[in-house]
Amino acid sequence: MSLRPKRSFAALVLTAALATAVTPAAIAAPAQLPDQLVKKTDVGAINRHLIALQRIADRNDGNRAAGTDGHAASAEYIAGKLEAAGYSVTRQEFPFIFTETIEEKLTVGGADVPITVMTYTASTPEGGITAPLAVVPVDATPGCEVTDYTGVAGRIVLVSRGGCTFAQKQAAAADAGAVAAIIYNNEAGPLNGTLGDPAAARIPTGGITQADGQALSGQNGATVTLDLREFQEPRTSYNVIAETKTGRKDNVVMAGAHLDSVPEGPGINDNGTGSAALLEIALQLGGKPKVENAVRFAWWSAEEFGLVGSTHYVDSLSFEQQLDIALYLNFDMIGSPNAAYFAYDGDDSDGEGAGPGPYGSAQIEAELTGYLNARGVPTEGTDFDGRSDYGEFIAVGIPAGGLFTGAEDAKTPEQAAKWGGQAGVAFDPCYHQACDNLGNVDRVALDRNADAIAWTLGTFALSTESVNGVAPGKAAVKPHRAPAGEARALAAA
Repeated sequence: MSLRPKRSFAALVLTAALATAVTPAAIAAPAQLPDQLVKKTDVGAINRHLIALQRIADRNDGNRAAGTDGHAASAEYIAGKLEAAGYSVTRQEFPFIFTETIEEKLTVGGADVPITVMTYTASTPEGGITAPLAVVPVDATPGCEVTDYTGVAGRIVLVSRGGCTFAQKQAAAADAGAVAAIIYNNEAGPLNGTLGDPAAARIPTGGITQADGQALSGQNGATVTLDLREFQEPRTSYNVIAETKTGRKDNVVMAGAHLDSVPEGPGINDNGTGSAALLEIALQLGGKPKVENAVRFAWWSAEEFGLVGSTHYVDSLSFEQQLDIALYLNFDMIGSPNAAYFAYDGDDSDGEGAGPGPYGSAQIEAELTGYLNARGVPTEGTDFDGRSDYGEFIAVGIPAGGLFTGAEDAKTPEQAAKWGGQAGVAFDPCYHQACDNLGNVDRVALDRNADAIAWTLGTFALSTESVNGVAPGKAAVKPHRAPAGEARALAAA
């Protein structure tokens, strides 16, 4: 994501950081806070927030997408409750490009193949493009270099996911003369993707399943018709940020969840569940808790358009303000109906994908999984694959972690044996669809995960020593504020 103009929230955080922090002597933090927070966090109260989000969507064209009245009503529901609970609440506005699908259709040999528009794609003309199919060979980085595309001029390319971003693949294909790109998944399930930025769009691009892609890979040269069209419009939206009035401000514990849905549905699991759980935990913690470290909650907007709100937030902070954040906890989809119990793989013990998170991420993972495991809930790691709002935090070195119950990927037989549910069925069969409603939530999983979040948040509110070496009971550090030129050099290093 490109850097965006700093807004008033950055100034607010700077002011807070320079203010006299509440010292540990002023707040005797009770050791039982994590237990108390777990006991007070009730899944029935969380479910009431989900009902509110569903009704807001029902009154606003069936969705709560960023830049719509449905999102604004959701954000004000959250903000109003937090203000009443005594939090310092800020609404951080930012610009973005709103999109909505007009058409997504792929026809091969007279048969329709399901395809999903990549967010921020270039659009085909009305009626689509008809051209021969060019199948790109699969290697370690399929379609990531122009040299991967041979004889594709005037053709629609078929390329596997993996090795680089979707934006890179379609750009390389465009440079080789392709007129459109079809990207197929490299694992079971549909492919929902984004090019990340409207400026990156070169040719119409859509995603299909692994099975459909493998079937099409044997049809090189076949005539295909691709109709992908997307409405795009500049809009504004805003994040809701709430911070406790107690606790030291130079070692803030931060937790976030995206509040916006896709335009196609109400987004009750994705991500009403994360948003509602954080709201109820925040309400039970209160705006003036007896804590060592201040706790900052965020409800991001425009996550579904490429992590825009969270990226804008992190980019609006100076390097010193980023240092004031001890860690970031992310909760996106924690009640999937065919639930898994994933935690972000902070130590890269699985050895897959992007590698470990910044130092401290392993300790965050251990805290979350330790709570669940101790209560008979086995967990698995999930890669920091960049699909949620932790992305910009880890990019600037802030340790991160979180829980996730799965999206469009299918549950394996081994996972079904471990957790229950249906093997061969997506963790969330209604992912990014109109059926992501109140009937699309596993409330047992939601309850378990909310308890783990409450425990972990309460634990770090008392001490982050395991994550960053900051021991409780020490006076707050008043940071040296470098001259502007020096600060810019540090941030760029």
